[in-house]
Amino acid sequence: MPSLPPRPSLPSLHSLRPSTRSAARAPKVPVPTARAIVDCAVYVDGIRLAGKFTHSAAIAEVRRRGDGFVWVGLHAPDEGQMNSVAECYGLHELMAEDAVHAHQRPKLERYDDVSFLVLRTVSYVEHELATTANELVESGEIMVFLGRDFVVTVRHGEHSGLSGVRHRLEQNPEHLALGPTAVLHAVADHVVDEYLAVTSSIERDVDVMEEEVFSPDDHVPIENIYLLKREVVELRRSVTPLSMPLSQLVQGVDTPVPKAIRRYLRDVADHHTLVAERVAEFDEVLSSLVDAALARVTMQQNMDMRKISAWVAIAAVPTMVAGIYGMNFDNIPELHWKYGYYGVIGVVAVVCISLFATFRRNNWL
Repeated sequence: MPSLPPRPSLPSLHSLRPSTRSAARAPKVPVPTARAIVDCAVYVDGIRLAGKFTHSAAIAEVRRRGDGFVWVGLHAPDEGQMNSVAECYGLHELMAEDAVHAHQRPKLERYDDVSFLVLRTVSYVEHELATTANELVESGEIMVFLGRDFVVTVRHGEHSGLSGVRHRLEQNPEHLALGPTAVLHAVADHVVDEYLAVTSSIERDVDVMEEEVFSPDDHVPIENIYLLKREVVELRRSVTPLSMPLSQLVQGVDTPVPKAIRRYLRDVADHHTLVAERVAEFDEVLSSLVDAALARVTMQQNMDMRKISAWVAIAAVPTMVAGIYGMNFDNIPELHWKYGYYGVIGVVAVVCISLFATFRRNNWL
């Protein structure tokens, strides 16, 4: 019988499966910087030049003209994208790092000829009732890099768009002709206006909480008060630290701000002070509501204990009588009396009714 040819060996599963180690070592494909740029424009005498510019072509055009400035807007750039913009505009590496990682406190810093302003943005989440909300305030960041002939804005968060700010500025060429500091003022004013809108919405929720705490209903929304207080604390962390950077801008410390822009920034600082005071007031009111709610719960528990004690006292009368007559003695008074049972029941009923009337008169029942 002829022998069969040898069976060809199949490739192993390990040889067919791509190596995860080699995949992990695969170089990361860089994302073009244009993906992170929301808008890039050149402004001369407050008028936007026609055409589209890349971030490098825009600054080259301004410096070729020797007039105007560039406004580049980015949204959540990665490290490579931000480094490309930083190299083109001469931004310090620490500034670029802060712009990528975000989570910065509001601050104003100066690196050589470039000012760096960080603002925390807030947005109010609409909901049907404050009692059903999980998150009332969302926060984000806007970072402004201010140079002699450029302004770069980097924002993190979906609610902090600046397209409306750019559109309003382009409709006011006289103000935009003041230079990059006009953009700085417009961004700061937009952020503080959002603070005012959020505080107005939170004020309505605080009023609702106050009505619920002092309403005659038995339900006391302590957990909801704590929820709202937590959101107010988050709002305070975003709002309060901005007072120092605004003060530095108004006074012109470390940042050359024209006198005309300082007047506008002073108005922004006044609005910010109003917001900070309202946030501090909300915190105090909510703390008072927590104390009032806890006092009301304590009072309700005391009332419940009084009711329970009153019913226990009433129930103790028949229990005591039944315990006495349930003892195994032969000579118990009135045990063999014909009307003994009815007499005991009557005495117990009279005592229980008397106790009920007494407790009811004293508001224990």
